[in-house]
Order: sequence, then structure tokens, then C-alpha cells
Amino acid sequence: MSEHLSERPTDAILSCEGLGKSFGAVRALSDIAFWARRGEVTALIGDNGAGKSTLVRCLVGVHQPDAGSILFDGAPHPFSNPDEARKAGIETVHQNLSLIDELTVAQNLYLNREIVRRIGPFPLLDRRAMDKGALAMLSRLSINVPSVGQRVRRLSGGQRQAISICRAVGAGAKVVVMDEPTAALGVQETANVEALIRRLKEEHVSVILVSHNFDQVRRLSDQVWVMRAGRVVASVRAAETTGNQLVALVTGAH
Repeated sequence: MSEHLSERPTDAILSCEGLGKSFGAVRALSDIAFWARRGEVTALIGDNGAGKSTLVRCLVGVHQPDAGSILFDGAPHPFSNPDEARKAGIETVHQNLSLIDELTVAQNLYLNREIVRRIGPFPLLDRRAMDKGALAMLSRLSINVPSVGQRVRRLSGGQRQAISICRAVGAGAKVVVMDEPTAALGVQETANVEALIRRLKEEHVSVILVSHNFDQVRRLSDQVWVMRAGRVVASVRAAETTGNQLVALVTGAH
């Protein structure tokens, strides 16, 4: 069931080796080896405090690791901040979504990369072009919202999550990192977001999924990494394991 943790495959798009991170006297990560394959959904599981969020934050430049190396798209990439990771092609969808309620769907999709046209010396937002582009982005991922001119505060939790994911893909992401993307959603909205994750895979976008929902992990992921007490303790193919086996790996009963 397990794979040798040090054997990074040739098709890994994001990986790390020997990664370590401490906060004062607290050792958060110890000698972490991890990789995510191109075009796959890679899940990261473990109890609270296992180090999942710290690992992800090191990979995307929020934290600077104390030791180890990070490779992205075949080259060494110790990102110094999340903007560097974003420019390279790694987008993170946070639990708080980072959407601006009073802006429209289209404005949120083009936030910080607005389309501007010039009339003489004056730059103006090209709202028509952004609305058209927003429709194309939503259509590509089969996302339904009432209108691209609708303010985000009027959307449901599932629609907001879909917009946040769509913005990441629309920015040209090669990897989308999702931290508990359905934790606050109902059954139907969870199903919609899971369908969206499957469509990302069909689009050959790599997904790193942090989740406590083992059934969801087994439904969506190709590879599952298990963390415990700041270490990676197992790496398994989702199709070759069961929910009970994942529980045992997380708790140390395996």
C-alpha cells in the first residue's frame, strides 16, 4: 500500500525534500519529503496540529523553511512570498476565500489583473471585456451563477467557493492548493465543489487538497499523504486504500 517516500517521480510538479520548520522551540516540520504529480489530485491528511497547514504554507511562500529544498516545475523554487508562488503558477484557495463582497463576480475574477483600455491618455476599466472573459471562465468550468454582474455578497457559500477556484484557474494556475474547500458547505454545495475539482483534473490542473473528510479524499484524490506530529508517515494511492486504513495511519494504529 505504501510507496517509498523518497522516490520523487519524474512527473512531479511540486515537491520538497528534507523540509524542516520551527517556530521558536516548537518543531513544526521534520525532514518532510512530499510530491504532487502533474494533473493529479494530491490529498494531505492528518489530525489538527499534524503540520499540514505549515507544510502548505512553506510550499507557497507564506513561511520560509529552516531546512530542505522545494522544486516546482522541475526547478528549485524556495518562494519568498505567496506573490512569487502565484506568478510562478501556484494559487491557494483559502477557507476565508479572499473575495470582496461588494465587488461583482467579474470584478472578483479579474481582481489585481483588470483589463484596461485607453481613451487618449486616460486609462479606463474595460468592464465589457471583463464581463465577457468572466463568462468564458465560468463556462469553461461549468459554474452557474445568476450573473457576472451580481455582487459576491449575494451568492451562496458554494457559489463563492466556485468563484474563488475559478479565479485561481483563470489566472493560469498550474497548481491549485485548497484548504478544507467544503468544510462550511451543505451536501449539495459540497457535491458541486467536488465536481469542480474533478473538472480541474480534466483540465490537467494539479490540485493539492487538505481535508479532514476521508470519504471525500478517497472520492477525489489520486495520491494521499499522511502527516503526524510534523512528519510524513505514509504515502498511498487512494484507489488502493480504505477509509479505515487512512484512519489507522492518521492515528498511528496502523
